[in-house]
Amino acid sequence: MTLPRIVVVGGGAGGLELVTRLGRKFGKRKRAEIVLVDRNSTHIWKPLLHEVATGALDSGLDEISYQGHARVNGYRFQLGTLCDLDREARTLTLAPVLDDDGEEVLPSRTLAYDELVMAVGSVSNDFGTPGVSEHCHFLDSPQQAEAFRKAMLNAFLRYNAPRESPSRMVVGIVGAGATGVELAAELHGASQMLNNYGFTTLDSEHLEVHLIEAAPKVLPVLPDRISQAVHAELERLGVGVHVGTRVTEVEPHAIVTADGERIETDLSVWAAGIKAPAFLSTLGLSTEPNHRLKVTETLQSVDDEHIFAFGDCASCPQRDGSTVPPRAQAAHQQATRLYRNLAARLEGRSLKPFVFRDRGSLISLAHFDAIGSLMRGASARSLFVEGHLAKLFYASLYRMHQRAIHGALKTGLMVVVDGLNRFIKPRLKLH
Repeated sequence: MTLPRIVVVGGGAGGLELVTRLGRKFGKRKRAEIVLVDRNSTHIWKPLLHEVATGALDSGLDEISYQGHARVNGYRFQLGTLCDLDREARTLTLAPVLDDDGEEVLPSRTLAYDELVMAVGSVSNDFGTPGVSEHCHFLDSPQQAEAFRKAMLNAFLRYNAPRESPSRMVVGIVGAGATGVELAAELHGASQMLNNYGFTTLDSEHLEVHLIEAAPKVLPVLPDRISQAVHAELERLGVGVHVGTRVTEVEPHAIVTADGERIETDLSVWAAGIKAPAFLSTLGLSTEPNHRLKVTETLQSVDDEHIFAFGDCASCPQRDGSTVPPRAQAAHQQATRLYRNLAARLEGRSLKPFVFRDRGSLISLAHFDAIGSLMRGASARSLFVEGHLAKLFYASLYRMHQRAIHGALKTGLMVVVDGLNRFIKPRLKLH
């Protein structure tokens, strides 16, 4: 008897949580074959990429091998990139895998499915702004975060050379959403630690960070109270906050705004807006202009009941006429609903709609502060939190993700190991 096969494309936070639960429930019990497809061989939680970018987090310690994780949790891993989809035959094609020299490691492969789940996340949206793709760093992947970290370290080293007058290193960040805001704070923390370790003669007093946002406030999708508190804390750190400022061009070492201002930079980062990967619009499925797949309330494609999508790559309607926001907590909630819907599908039961519940928002400003609100979805009121309590809740978000993919015991051991590493290893990755 052939087992039904569920293929999940994308091993981000939501995708990995989904295949873990499906593998434990159905894969280990030989009730279904669960397959995860991803272009990378390892996973790291995307909300931590700003810490990878500054060296505050060593990706080598926190990344998860899909192959090893798959063996323990009852699913199968396929390294590759989706390049074609045949809905009639229910097959997908993976592009050849090449090494750094362009030599073929794995040939193109065809993979059959009974149910297909798209969980490919999102990428930065440069809105066609001239010079962005050539001159800006992005933080969409661990590789991009590592590339920024190396460029940052090299920039600090350059300022160690003797100069006639005190120097200032300038970083321009376009986009004051969560990624931009958290990176700005992490940069100040990183500069202090690099100076303490003797890596650079510059300290936070000689670091100039510009945070540029086209909307009238930082964190434009969050409540005003959070936005105002974060704005004030950033200015206290010395970050130059430019709201209501649209970027029209990025040059090799400058960011040009619509009002004619030219901000000279050593490093430029683009964190303004997201979109789904463009290849989704080539698969013959209905998409939004930003390439997000159109799905029903049950997270099924509006074109094909055997194809599901969730997370940042899906446009999921809600009964009030809104769509589910592209946020980590939404992907986590959708992974849970989709797990239950796929289980119902295998067992011949009806599927239930996804209802997003806003649990609030938390923003980490490195070791300086954390600010946010809780339980907005549970009632009309929200609880504003900051300081040590907010830091505790923020840290718990990552631990919840670890618990979902590792279980409680292993997560508890990781907490202990992370605590020991704070005493054993430098607080910043210096190489």
